[in-house]
Amino acid sequence: MAVARRIVVRGRVQGVNFRDATRRKADQLGVAGWVRNRSDGAVEIAAEGEPDAVESLVAYAREGPRSASVDDVEVSDSAPEGLSGFDVR
Repeated sequence: MAVARRIVVRGRVQGVNFRDATRRKADQLGVAGWVRNRSDGAVEIAAEGEPDAVESLVAYAREGPRSASVDDVEVSDSAPEGLSGFDVR
């Protein structure tokens, strides 16, 4: 049974390869969804898939790539949309 989460990551998360690193991690975990930069400087992630895989992506978002500095992560439940693949927007 698929679960879905919306994740908003704040800190030094834009211009540090966060989106591409998140895409690679999602592909590795088999998580579908997307990641995008927001105008407020945050990165937003929509993730859906198996519960353990989605939670692993949430844990990754709390750390980010080495060049990032994550200050805050908000995670909320959302309804699965049947997404496939993982896109950088």
